[in-house]
Amino acid sequence: MAKVTKAKNTNSKELKSSSKSVSGVESKNTAKRNKKSSKDVASKPPVKLKLSEKTEVTKSSAQTTTRKRAYVKKDRPIIQVKKLVKKYNNVTAVDSISFDVKKGEIFGILGPNGAGKTTTIEMIETIIPKTSGQIFIDGLNVDTYPDHVKKIVGIQLQNSGFYPRINLIETLDLFADIYDVDISPMELLKTVDLDHKAKNTPSQLSGGQQKRFSIACTLVSNPLILFLDEPTTGLDPQARRNLWDTITNLKHRGKTIVLTTHYMDEAEALCDRIAIMDDGHLLEINTTEALVDNLLAKGFKRPEPKLGATLEDVFLHLTGKQLRE
Repeated sequence: MAKVTKAKNTNSKELKSSSKSVSGVESKNTAKRNKKSSKDVASKPPVKLKLSEKTEVTKSSAQTTTRKRAYVKKDRPIIQVKKLVKKYNNVTAVDSISFDVKKGEIFGILGPNGAGKTTTIEMIETIIPKTSGQIFIDGLNVDTYPDHVKKIVGIQLQNSGFYPRINLIETLDLFADIYDVDISPMELLKTVDLDHKAKNTPSQLSGGQQKRFSIACTLVSNPLILFLDEPTTGLDPQARRNLWDTITNLKHRGKTIVLTTHYMDEAEALCDRIAIMDDGHLLEINTTEALVDNLLAKGFKRPEPKLGATLEDVFLHLTGKQLRE
């Protein structure tokens, strides 16, 4: 009997020992798996999910962070116009046009009088309300964020009115007070080659100088986009060429420029792409070279010019291209 009891006790001890051994191995394996899992989680970068409502969600093993921000794509156009319409009673001034403007380009809008150029520009600038359609400036809907949009655009109108009795520096300081920004008036005047006229009043400037000073005023708020509506209308050839240089320099400084003009040579010299409008419709958008190539591909031919130069070329050759102050 004693032997049986002893055998049972021996078997019981062996089972317990075996159980402890198995349990110990499992515990070690579990610990290894947990340790490996922890390393994997630590080594993996946070997962970023981009949502349509412009919300970025960052997931990690430690925490989840939600942060709303203006999500900007590198390749997104700085201006997006979608099915834009403007009606005045029974007259449709702009008829469901759509186009994009790329960041850093000079985008020209051409068309005869009454084509809808200025109306289109003024709707984008939020100066006049649109009838329907959508406009986005730097990714912002102008209907939702009109005040912010106004801070990132600069507008030069066809005719600008300035106080006649204050000089250029004082006028720029006045604009700075309106925008609530700090500026260096002389630096802005240098940008448009008017620093030597700093103590003059706007009324003492020539027509070309007044146009350039108007551009200086649009730069006070350091806008991303400049809208120039027929900027060289009424200027002599020298003043036009000088203003072209000013516009080109602004592009080199990273500004996006949208301009309307009646001058084909101006559009060809300045614009990266051109939109042609007529009767409220957008007819075509492309580079100058592509527009010309498309026309030639249709069989268009023009008579060879009798002269190898124009009267404007003669004028500029005799008087010089530099602007006389």
